[in-house]
Amino acid sequence: MAKKLSESSQSARLKSMSSEDIRNRRPTDKERQTWARITANQAAGIESASSLKLIPRLTDEQLAAMIRLRDVRPRKQAVSVRRDESVITWLKSKGKGHLTLINDILANMMEAEKQALQGR
Repeated sequence: MAKKLSESSQSARLKSMSSEDIRNRRPTDKERQTWARITANQAAGIESASSLKLIPRLTDEQLAAMIRLRDVRPRKQAVSVRRDESVITWLKSKGKGHLTLINDILANMMEAEKQALQGR
């Protein structure tokens, strides 16, 4: 049974756009101002590639703690899963997207297991 949206959330629906719509869209004044600021910063060397050298390299511990970012959105299947209340509370404490986080955690575990099996 589909959940009925409240009137306040109905206006927040995403608008479908084709690539043609995107190509023909006129930029807003705010977008033009942002582009002008970025261009001026780049011309002044504020955001140049040389400033990247000032960023320290990640340590081995930081690299090991990194999580996988999803590069493509694979086809998903809806399932119902019961989880402990403490797990849900912990996931929600991580911020918006706690259901996506469940998928990311499981995908990371799956990849780690595949790598471990390949290493045998």
